[in-house]
Amino acid sequence: MSEGRERRAQPPAAGGVEAAAGFLDRHLLALRILSPALAGAGILILARSVRLSTKFSTVLDVPDTFIQKQVQLRGKVHRITEKGLEVEHVPIALPFISSLQRKWQSSGLLMIRMAGLQMTDEARIWLQEQIKPSNIVWFQLLRREDSIIDCIVRKNKGRFFTICLNEEILRQGLGRTVAIKGLDSNSKLYWKLQTKLIKAELKAQTKGRGIWKEPTLTERITHNIQHQRDTIFQNLKNLTSWIKGFGKQ
Repeated sequence: MSEGRERRAQPPAAGGVEAAAGFLDRHLLALRILSPALAGAGILILARSVRLSTKFSTVLDVPDTFIQKQVQLRGKVHRITEKGLEVEHVPIALPFISSLQRKWQSSGLLMIRMAGLQMTDEARIWLQEQIKPSNIVWFQLLRREDSIIDCIVRKNKGRFFTICLNEEILRQGLGRTVAIKGLDSNSKLYWKLQTKLIKAELKAQTKGRGIWKEPTLTERITHNIQHQRDTIFQNLKNLTSWIKGFGKQ
Protein backbone atom coordinates (compact mmCIF):
# COMPACT_ATOMS: atom_id res chain seq x y z
CA MET A 1 0.00 0.00 0.00
CA SER A 2 2.79 2.41 0.91
CA GLU A 3 4.57 1.67 -2.39
CA GLY A 4 1.37 2.35 -4.31
CA ARG A 5 0.96 5.65 -2.47
CA GLU A 6 4.54 6.60 -3.31
CA ARG A 7 3.96 5.89 -7.01
CA ARG A 8 0.80 7.95 -6.99
CA ALA A 9 2.57 10.72 -5.17
CA GLN A 10 5.20 11.12 -7.93
CA PRO A 11 4.71 14.29 -9.98
CA PRO A 12 3.56 13.75 -13.63
CA ALA A 13 6.76 15.34 -15.00
CA ALA A 14 8.97 12.79 -13.26
CA GLY A 15 6.94 9.94 -14.67
CA GLY A 16 7.24 11.40 -18.19
CA VAL A 17 11.01 11.71 -17.92
CA GLU A 18 11.34 8.12 -16.72
CA ALA A 19 9.13 6.90 -19.56
CA ALA A 20 11.22 8.79 -22.13
CA ALA A 21 14.44 7.45 -20.64
CA GLY A 22 13.06 3.93 -20.74
CA PHE A 23 12.05 4.36 -24.39
CA LEU A 24 15.53 5.59 -25.33
CA ASP A 25 17.18 2.68 -23.50
CA ARG A 26 15.01 0.14 -25.29
CA HIS A 27 15.54 1.70 -28.74
CA LEU A 28 19.14 2.87 -28.42
CA LEU A 29 20.41 0.43 -31.04
CA ALA A 30 17.73 1.47 -33.51
CA LEU A 31 18.61 5.13 -32.99
CA ARG A 32 22.29 4.41 -33.61
CA ILE A 33 21.41 2.71 -36.88
CA LEU A 34 19.00 5.43 -37.98
CA SER A 35 21.31 8.35 -37.24
CA PRO A 36 23.70 7.74 -40.19
CA ALA A 37 20.72 7.00 -42.44
CA LEU A 38 19.04 10.27 -41.48
CA ALA A 39 22.30 12.12 -41.98
CA GLY A 40 22.69 10.53 -45.40
CA ALA A 41 19.14 11.47 -46.35
CA GLY A 42 19.84 15.02 -45.23
CA ILE A 43 22.93 15.17 -47.43
CA LEU A 44 20.97 13.87 -50.42
CA ILE A 45 18.23 16.44 -49.87
CA LEU A 46 20.84 19.20 -49.57
CA ALA A 47 22.60 18.03 -52.75
CA ARG A 48 19.31 17.97 -54.62
CA SER A 49 18.46 21.44 -53.33
CA VAL A 50 21.83 22.78 -54.46
CA ARG A 51 21.36 21.27 -57.91
CA LEU A 52 17.82 22.64 -58.27
CA SER A 53 19.02 26.10 -57.25
CA THR A 54 22.02 26.04 -59.61
CA LYS A 55 21.82 28.38 -62.59
CA PHE A 56 22.62 26.65 -65.88
CA SER A 57 24.48 29.01 -68.21
CA THR A 58 25.02 26.58 -71.10
CA VAL A 59 23.16 23.57 -72.43
CA LEU A 60 26.08 21.35 -71.39
CA ASP A 61 25.59 22.44 -67.76
CA VAL A 62 22.22 20.69 -67.60
CA PRO A 63 22.64 17.27 -65.91
CA ASP A 64 21.83 14.17 -67.98
CA THR A 65 19.45 13.00 -65.25
CA PHE A 66 17.37 16.16 -65.67
CA ILE A 67 16.86 15.36 -69.36
CA GLN A 68 16.22 11.66 -68.74
CA LYS A 69 13.52 12.54 -66.19
CA GLN A 70 12.06 15.33 -68.38
CA VAL A 71 12.53 17.89 -65.58
CA GLN A 72 10.76 21.21 -66.05
CA LEU A 73 12.85 24.37 -65.59
CA ARG A 74 11.92 28.03 -65.78
CA GLY A 75 13.49 31.06 -67.38
CA LYS A 76 13.14 34.35 -69.27
CA VAL A 77 13.28 34.59 -73.06
CA HIS A 78 15.87 37.10 -74.30
CA ARG A 79 15.76 36.48 -78.05
CA ILE A 80 13.78 34.49 -80.61
CA THR A 81 15.86 33.32 -83.57
CA GLU A 82 15.59 30.84 -86.44
CA LYS A 83 17.31 28.24 -84.24
CA GLY A 84 14.96 28.68 -81.29
CA LEU A 85 14.56 30.63 -78.05
CA GLU A 86 17.53 32.04 -76.16
CA VAL A 87 16.49 31.63 -72.54
CA GLU A 88 18.07 32.78 -69.28
CA HIS A 89 17.60 30.01 -66.73
CA VAL A 90 15.96 31.23 -63.51
CA PRO A 91 16.57 28.57 -60.83
CA ILE A 92 14.58 28.00 -57.68
CA ALA A 93 15.68 30.47 -55.00
CA LEU A 94 16.62 28.90 -51.67
CA PRO A 95 17.60 30.88 -48.56
CA PHE A 96 21.35 31.07 -47.93
CA ILE A 97 22.23 28.53 -50.67
CA SER A 98 21.15 30.79 -53.56
CA SER A 99 23.00 33.82 -52.15
CA LEU A 100 26.24 31.80 -52.01
CA GLN A 101 25.80 30.39 -55.51
CA ARG A 102 25.32 33.82 -57.10
CA LYS A 103 28.91 34.70 -56.21
CA TRP A 104 30.41 32.11 -58.56
CA GLN A 105 27.68 31.39 -61.13
CA SER A 106 28.40 32.68 -64.63
CA SER A 107 25.86 34.28 -66.95
CA GLY A 108 24.74 32.75 -70.21
CA LEU A 109 21.70 31.74 -72.27
CA LEU A 110 20.29 28.33 -73.10
CA MET A 111 19.26 27.63 -76.70
CA ILE A 112 15.79 26.07 -76.56
CA ARG A 113 14.19 24.45 -79.61
CA MET A 114 10.44 23.91 -79.49
CA ALA A 115 9.85 20.18 -79.87
CA GLY A 116 7.35 18.56 -82.21
CA LEU A 117 6.90 21.33 -84.77
CA GLN A 118 8.42 23.31 -87.60
CA MET A 119 7.84 27.03 -87.09
CA THR A 120 7.16 29.59 -89.80
CA ASP A 121 8.51 33.14 -89.76
CA GLU A 122 5.03 34.25 -88.70
CA ALA A 123 5.32 31.96 -85.66
CA ARG A 124 8.45 33.79 -84.49
CA ILE A 125 6.71 37.13 -84.86
CA TRP A 126 3.75 35.74 -82.90
CA LEU A 127 6.06 34.53 -80.12
CA GLN A 128 7.68 37.96 -79.85
CA GLU A 129 4.22 39.44 -79.32
CA GLN A 130 3.21 36.82 -76.76
CA ILE A 131 6.38 36.66 -74.63
CA LYS A 132 7.43 39.82 -72.84
CA PRO A 133 10.91 40.23 -71.26
CA SER A 134 9.39 40.05 -67.78
CA ASN A 135 7.44 36.86 -68.47
CA ILE A 136 8.53 33.56 -66.97
CA VAL A 137 8.31 30.53 -69.23
CA TRP A 138 8.56 26.88 -68.23
CA PHE A 139 10.46 24.47 -70.45
CA GLN A 140 10.27 20.69 -70.10
CA LEU A 141 13.54 19.03 -71.13
CA LEU A 142 13.21 16.26 -73.73
CA ARG A 143 16.46 15.92 -75.68
CA ARG A 144 19.90 17.50 -75.96
CA GLU A 145 21.51 17.79 -79.38
CA ASP A 146 24.91 19.49 -79.36
CA SER A 147 24.24 22.98 -77.94
CA ILE A 148 20.45 22.87 -78.24
CA ILE A 149 17.77 21.33 -76.01
CA ASP A 150 14.39 20.27 -77.42
CA CYS A 151 11.61 21.30 -75.04
CA ILE A 152 7.91 21.70 -74.50
CA VAL A 153 7.51 25.38 -73.60
CA ARG A 154 4.69 26.69 -71.42
CA LYS A 155 3.68 30.18 -70.31
CA ASN A 156 1.54 31.31 -67.41
CA LYS A 157 -1.96 32.41 -68.34
CA GLY A 158 -3.42 34.24 -65.40
CA ARG A 159 -2.68 33.11 -61.88
CA PHE A 160 -3.66 29.46 -62.04
CA PHE A 161 -3.33 28.32 -65.66
CA THR A 162 -0.61 27.77 -68.26
CA ILE A 163 -0.69 27.41 -72.04
CA CYS A 164 1.60 25.21 -74.11
CA LEU A 165 3.23 27.44 -76.73
CA ASN A 166 4.11 24.44 -78.90
CA GLU A 167 0.41 23.59 -79.17
CA GLU A 168 -0.68 27.22 -79.54
CA ILE A 169 1.62 27.81 -82.52
CA LEU A 170 0.06 24.82 -84.28
CA ARG A 171 -3.45 25.89 -83.20
CA GLN A 172 -2.87 29.28 -84.87
CA GLY A 173 -1.70 27.59 -88.08
CA LEU A 174 1.83 28.97 -87.73
CA GLY A 175 3.68 25.66 -88.05
CA ARG A 176 3.51 21.97 -88.88
CA THR A 177 3.84 18.96 -86.60
CA VAL A 178 6.89 16.70 -86.73
CA ALA A 179 7.79 13.66 -84.64
CA ILE A 180 9.04 14.47 -81.14
CA LYS A 181 12.64 13.32 -80.84
CA GLY A 182 14.33 12.20 -77.66
CA LEU A 183 11.42 10.19 -76.25
CA ASP A 184 10.61 6.51 -76.56
CA SER A 185 7.90 6.35 -79.24
CA ASN A 186 6.15 3.67 -77.18
CA SER A 187 6.06 5.70 -73.97
CA LYS A 188 2.90 7.27 -72.56
CA LEU A 189 4.53 10.71 -72.42
CA TYR A 190 5.43 10.57 -76.12
CA TRP A 191 1.90 9.73 -77.21
CA LYS A 192 0.38 12.22 -74.79
CA LEU A 193 2.47 15.10 -76.15
CA GLN A 194 2.31 14.02 -79.80
CA THR A 195 -1.47 13.59 -79.68
CA LYS A 196 -1.95 17.08 -78.26
CA LEU A 197 0.21 18.59 -81.02
CA ILE A 198 -1.67 16.73 -83.77
CA LYS A 199 -5.04 17.82 -82.34
CA ALA A 200 -3.85 21.44 -82.29
CA GLU A 201 -2.79 21.22 -85.94
CA LEU A 202 -6.09 19.60 -86.96
CA LYS A 203 -7.97 22.44 -85.29
CA ALA A 204 -6.03 24.98 -87.35
CA GLN A 205 -6.80 23.02 -90.52
CA THR A 206 -10.50 22.86 -89.65
CA LYS A 207 -10.66 26.59 -88.90
CA GLY A 208 -8.53 27.48 -91.93
CA ARG A 209 -5.98 29.43 -89.91
CA GLY A 210 -2.49 30.53 -90.90
CA ILE A 211 -0.87 28.26 -93.47
CA TRP A 212 -4.14 26.31 -93.74
CA LYS A 213 -6.17 29.35 -94.75
CA GLU A 214 -8.06 28.79 -98.01
CA PRO A 215 -8.12 31.71 -100.47
CA THR A 216 -11.48 33.44 -100.98
CA LEU A 217 -13.31 33.38 -104.31
CA THR A 218 -12.11 36.90 -105.09
CA GLU A 219 -8.51 35.94 -104.29
CA ARG A 220 -8.73 32.85 -106.52
CA ILE A 221 -10.17 34.85 -109.42
CA THR A 222 -7.52 37.56 -109.02
CA HIS A 223 -4.78 34.92 -108.91
CA ASN A 224 -6.08 33.17 -112.03
CA ILE A 225 -6.35 36.45 -113.97
CA GLN A 226 -2.82 37.42 -112.98
CA HIS A 227 -1.51 33.97 -113.91
CA GLN A 228 -3.21 34.09 -117.33
CA ARG A 229 -1.92 37.62 -117.95
CA ASP A 230 1.63 36.56 -117.10
CA THR A 231 1.31 33.52 -119.36
CA ILE A 232 0.07 35.62 -122.30
CA PHE A 233 2.83 38.18 -121.77
CA GLN A 234 5.48 35.45 -121.70
CA ASN A 235 4.09 33.86 -124.88
CA LEU A 236 4.11 37.22 -126.69
CA LYS A 237 7.68 37.79 -125.55
CA ASN A 238 8.72 34.39 -126.87
CA LEU A 239 6.90 35.03 -130.17
CA THR A 240 8.62 38.41 -130.59
CA SER A 241 12.02 36.82 -129.98
CA TRP A 242 11.24 34.09 -132.52
CA ILE A 243 10.15 36.63 -135.18
CA LYS A 244 13.32 38.68 -134.66
CA GLY A 245 15.44 35.57 -134.95
CA PHE A 246 13.58 34.43 -138.07
CA GLY A 247 14.04 37.85 -139.73
CA LYS A 248 17.82 37.67 -139.33
CA GLN A 249 18.02 34.39 -141.25
